[in-house]
Amino acid sequence: MIGFRRGLPAVAIAFAVATSALAQPATMTLGTASVGGTYVVYGGVIADLLADKAGLQVTPRQTQGPNQNVILVDEKKLELGMTTMGVALQAVQGSAAWTKGKKFENIRALFPMYDTPLQCMALKKSGITSFRQLEGKMVGAGPKAGTAGTYFPLIFEALGMKAMIRYGQGGELGNQLDDGIVDAFCFGAGAPVPIFSQLDREKEVVFFTWTDADIAAIRGKIAEFSASTIAKGTYRQQTADQKTVGLYNFAIAHKDMTNDMAYAVTRTVLENNARLTKGHPAGRETIAANATRNSFLPFHPGAVRYYKEKGVKLDPATLPK
Repeated sequence: MIGFRRGLPAVAIAFAVATSALAQPATMTLGTASVGGTYVVYGGVIADLLADKAGLQVTPRQTQGPNQNVILVDEKKLELGMTTMGVALQAVQGSAAWTKGKKFENIRALFPMYDTPLQCMALKKSGITSFRQLEGKMVGAGPKAGTAGTYFPLIFEALGMKAMIRYGQGGELGNQLDDGIVDAFCFGAGAPVPIFSQLDREKEVVFFTWTDADIAAIRGKIAEFSASTIAKGTYRQQTADQKTVGLYNFAIAHKDMTNDMAYAVTRTVLENNARLTKGHPAGRETIAANATRNSFLPFHPGAVRYYKEKGVKLDPATLPK
């Protein structure tokens, strides 16, 4: 039996009842991505937050990124995962090569994370200042199963360009850029990207994205992209806003997660935005209102319960059947 002090807010009582239904503190694993990207940092903050505020023992696990997280959550090898909505769309449709024709029907959305804008960087001494100069060059693109590794080959194809793609962890590719093994490093993660920030501090670098015409061509071929902007000053050597394309990120769970657990996770994360933002600036976008950035992936019923409480009107296509 849980005792409540007189005058405790009703919402606090409801949350306590919900979390008490979880019985013993749950042990879960959260799929993130490779070192050097935002998922690893953000995932660590989420794990600490859930431990401190909800008594959930969450262990972050480095993976290859969104694609692998979808597979592992769908197979119940991860309790929680992070993915971009572009990869999620490929998953539910079974449309990309990595899905091997399988439709991943067991994943459910929990809470919105942040936008993933795509951006490239090169060493200033290389003379590379635009994406079109990457024709025929060696380009680092993160892990093959990550957002950048999935989409940059498609972007080159959409623009009628050819480049040699080198895959690997963000930290490794940062070193390879410095060593001249890759000519440019193109990545996608919540800004600022840790490895980009490190290189920005230590080297003379140039940041670049695409022209308006190129962005239109990319979005014409890859419908899941939305317009995005990386603000000037995100990195010390980025002196102007850069228009780009982006994909929103969502946390996912298996459909068999209990409603109380899904509610507790969603509520705990979205009610502690200040702490998330302190852990990584991308956390400022982790708010309930951004749940509307999902237009196709079914939400878990436990998460839907929270959004109803907050008055967030979800896309009808995302409501549980």
